[in-house]
Amino acid sequence: MLTALILVPIIGAILIGFLPTPEGSNLPRKAALAIAIGLFFYSFWLLTQLDLSQSGVQFTEYLTWAKPIGLNYTLGVDGLALPLVVLNGLLTWVAIYSTREKIHRPRLYYSLVLLVNAGVTGAFVAQNLLLFILFYELELIPVYFLIAIWGGAKSQYAATKFLLYTAVSGILILAAFLGIAWLCGASSFDLATISTEDLSQKSQLILLSLLLVGFGIKIPLVPLHTWQPDAYVESAPSVAILLGGILAKLGVYGLLRFGLELFPETWHLVSPGLAITGSVTVIYGALSAIAQKDIKRMVAYSSIGHMGYILVAAAASTELSVLGGVAQAISHGLILALLFELVGIVEDKVGTRELDVLNGLMNPVRGLPLVSALLITAGMASAGIPGLVGFAAEFLVFQGSFSIFPICTLLCIFASGLTAVYFVILLNRTCFGKLDNKLAYYPRVVRSEQIPALVLTAIIMVLGIHPTWLVRWIEPTTDAIAQSFHKPKIVAISQPNLIASFGSDLDR
Repeated sequence: MLTALILVPIIGAILIGFLPTPEGSNLPRKAALAIAIGLFFYSFWLLTQLDLSQSGVQFTEYLTWAKPIGLNYTLGVDGLALPLVVLNGLLTWVAIYSTREKIHRPRLYYSLVLLVNAGVTGAFVAQNLLLFILFYELELIPVYFLIAIWGGAKSQYAATKFLLYTAVSGILILAAFLGIAWLCGASSFDLATISTEDLSQKSQLILLSLLLVGFGIKIPLVPLHTWQPDAYVESAPSVAILLGGILAKLGVYGLLRFGLELFPETWHLVSPGLAITGSVTVIYGALSAIAQKDIKRMVAYSSIGHMGYILVAAAASTELSVLGGVAQAISHGLILALLFELVGIVEDKVGTRELDVLNGLMNPVRGLPLVSALLITAGMASAGIPGLVGFAAEFLVFQGSFSIFPICTLLCIFASGLTAVYFVILLNRTCFGKLDNKLAYYPRVVRSEQIPALVLTAIIMVLGIHPTWLVRWIEPTTDAIAQSFHKPKIVAISQPNLIASFGSDLDR
């Protein structure tokens, strides 16, 4: 079952790459769209088949692969992984559909997008640590080329920066995985065979720190975020949708799956620092967004802020906060995809992203009234206005985290008010006011260009009105994750350095 979600996009990418397409043919686009739609509906069907009475891994597949090194083809999903797989399928379709029809090198472009989809899905469903790393790195090269070839003026710089940061992320995670398996004496890297309970607290702290930094780069969290604004801004809107909407969720997934689940006791020790880091990330993202003049860069910084909510929720690790953190990850993916989609339309029709130039887009005759209305809706969803999915997710995060980290939660609530501030600035300057007569009429947004934004808006509104349709799939798994997090006895950390303890585990 799950293998199809990986093999179909890979085979599709190969076939599209070798399609004999005449000049001006849309065959690569049509083929990629058909594959993306099929993947989305198949993953959604799997979601409906998920047994909600169980919190463990389902739809498992196992095949011995490279037994001497402990690498097995082990797949499975639960309420944490499968909703993210569905989100991946949806946003892949949105990214392909929103791509301009007359794009240069279409076969390469659509092949790379499908390879990104396969890599992300493979990482979500992998139940073997080495297999996870293989898929985690699979999307690295395709995304690099998507940014470098189809990006903006500084795309080479942004792509190289992304490549270097993500490579460091992968190295740190691989080092942590190797340490986990070897120190635990596991017979393979299969997640089900690994337990860290017998490791000393100091060794666990070193391994968990590697994971926190590695996945923190991917999310990204302050101060590991510096690659993100450049990569998002220089990417084409469709590629930015993939970067922010789904690739960042690999970091969230990794923190919960391999950080919190494998190191619950040590997570308790570092959770205050994580909560502080999360609240700093939220405040920094909001203040930085307020200072921007480029609306795409403003959205990029807003993304950094909203990912901070998830870290605070994960740090608190209550049943409600973990549920809210995963809901926030999905909510963030939907809202960010909508914002990048609309920003791309505005840039395409108006020719600029500068706040000082944009004005009067709500004009019903000469402006972009529907795009402006959808932009207002997206801004309200991002700011957490009730009735939209952003409010439901943030409310769960705040309610679940307040009892554990009240000050950090209050800072996040304050930052949600700052979110409203920068979106009011954006909407006031772009949508309202008098349209410059020198600009005459903007090109019309045809119906086909509106479809992705309308679909995303509908989902955001439906899940906001009825959030149960979102959290019901997630709750059994997040409850089990939170229950594994227990407050251990307070153990004083002795003065001998951590490396010495780490070495004692190696000797053992």
